[in-house]
Amino acid sequence: MSFEQVFKRIIKFMKLNPRGNYRLMVGTDSQVHARCTVFITGIVIQNTGKGAWACIRKITIPKPMHHLHERISLETTLTEEIVSMFSEAKKNKLIDIVLPYVYQGATFSIEGHIDIGSGKRNKTREYVKEMVARLETMGVEPKIKPDAFVASSYANRYTKKGGK
Repeated sequence: MSFEQVFKRIIKFMKLNPRGNYRLMVGTDSQVHARCTVFITGIVIQNTGKGAWACIRKITIPKPMHHLHERISLETTLTEEIVSMFSEAKKNKLIDIVLPYVYQGATFSIEGHIDIGSGKRNKTREYVKEMVARLETMGVEPKIKPDAFVASSYANRYTKKGGK
């Protein structure tokens, strides 16, 4: 699907119930395979408690990327790339769907899910501040583990298959 097709699907999903509580979430995960590294970016529009629509974008780098910082940085870059496709005009189109119903509780937010955690045993904890700051600069609400489920769960399920 093209980005325009994805955007139209998101609009269609939101128009089904314009009084909903919508979270547009974008997150990327990667998996190193023998001959390549697979990156999957998940794009999810969720009407909290009432369902979701989602799709993925797959990018394959033709070499194993073993350096953790390099991989986490590229995951964040790929998430930023998709988020940036939601221009102000596109974001406004999405907001305009829920706007007439805001006083009835309708909401819309955009989140960037980063497959990193701040726990003591987490190897990625030293990169949390850097990656979170990158998404905040874009005006996106950053989420890390355990709240970054689009990256750590949804996209993750597709990275495992990619190296075959």
